[in-house]
Amino acid sequence: MKLIYNIQDKPAFSKLILYAFQQVLAIMAATIAVPMIVGNGMSTAAALFGAGVGTLVYVAFTKKKSPVFLGSSFAFIGSMCAAFASAVSVQVGYAGLLIGALCAGLVYVVISLIIRKVGVHWINQLMPPVVIGPTVAIIGLSLATNAVGDLQKSSLTGEMTQWAVLCGLVALITTMLVSTYGSKNFKLIPFIVGILAGYVCAAVLTFIGNATGTVSMQIINFAPFEELFKNGITFSTFFSIPDFTFVHALEGLKDVDAGYISSVLVAYTPVAFVVFAEHIADHKNISSIIEKDLLEDPGLSNTLLGDGVGSFAGAFFGGCPNTTYGESVACVAITRNASVATIIAAAVECILISFIAPFIAFISTIPACVMGGVCMALYGFIAVSGLKMVQRLDLDVNKNLYVVSTILISGIGGLSLTFGNITITSVACSLILGIVVNTLLKKDPNPTPEVTEMIEDSKIQH
Repeated sequence: MKLIYNIQDKPAFSKLILYAFQQVLAIMAATIAVPMIVGNGMSTAAALFGAGVGTLVYVAFTKKKSPVFLGSSFAFIGSMCAAFASAVSVQVGYAGLLIGALCAGLVYVVISLIIRKVGVHWINQLMPPVVIGPTVAIIGLSLATNAVGDLQKSSLTGEMTQWAVLCGLVALITTMLVSTYGSKNFKLIPFIVGILAGYVCAAVLTFIGNATGTVSMQIINFAPFEELFKNGITFSTFFSIPDFTFVHALEGLKDVDAGYISSVLVAYTPVAFVVFAEHIADHKNISSIIEKDLLEDPGLSNTLLGDGVGSFAGAFFGGCPNTTYGESVACVAITRNASVATIIAAAVECILISFIAPFIAFISTIPACVMGGVCMALYGFIAVSGLKMVQRLDLDVNKNLYVVSTILISGIGGLSLTFGNITITSVACSLILGIVVNTLLKKDPNPTPEVTEMIEDSKIQH
């Protein structure tokens, strides 16, 4: 893919701010969704702040060589809920969030140290393109239900309505038209234009719905703005300090005992290994987009360290362990902007926005249907980038055919395994199955001519 901005390129400051805000919008919906799902008073503003800090940590560990944004991880939702469920108080639950995130981060650190010792070649052998390609496709396809579900839903009433679908499609079609036919500058911000178009459409329909009493046309929930200005305009109306997790955690640490710590560790540790598999798939995907193997440079050990330490940093402030975001990768691919400076600026913007109440209110009012429309493009691009890897494979060979089909069917079918509070996601299950099938069929009695040639070349070299 021909990039407009490569990794080390730095757009002009005014453009950088705009490109970075697009990244913020791409990761925002999922990042603030996690604390909303877990509940217990968790702050969406703090989650945004944590995502920004975590991303800056990641960028530092990867030596500004990897254009990836970290956001709240959905894989840890069950673990976070378990931390609250087994706590004697909400404050202890917050302490559990930090203990669990620290444990998960340490898992990454340990794996990183092992990889630094033995190298990454075993990763490439264990997860060749025939395994990684369909797995990346599953990352996008597994999110399809979320995108379509949001596309049909009114954020005000929660009901499915054709007017919500209209708003989402306006956002999607505008994004595609701008990305395809827009000028060079507009091609770099298709999601901003698409989201704004969808928001305007939703706002017009909502005003009409309110005026005529047509419930199905009421799309946007303006309650965040109403809550913000209910006491008039004051300093706190515009600027407020996020409700950071560590503040509550420090209050609850005195009541933490060994039994509670062990329950939190059991809830978090296995999930860290699951997210490790998704970490590799995401970095393989972005590597194919920028045509530079990030597992070699800056190295998988560094990306893991950045992800692990960044994850704990994010949880320290926002409670949510972070992970690399497929939405961010897709945004890089569609806009062809791989500038790490854009990622850094997006992280800084997340931090600043978390203090600006009107921004938080605005982000909270963006309708789910509008984000669903935009995410159809984002998630679809993730799926297509994986299928492009599959396209290069010879599917007339039994081994390739079985590996790809096993991963696609188990992933699309939503195969997942749950052991107590631990859930192995469909992506992780598909990847594990793909590795097993690929290993079992490694000695294919009928290799392709390309494989035969590689074998012969290897013999000559030795």
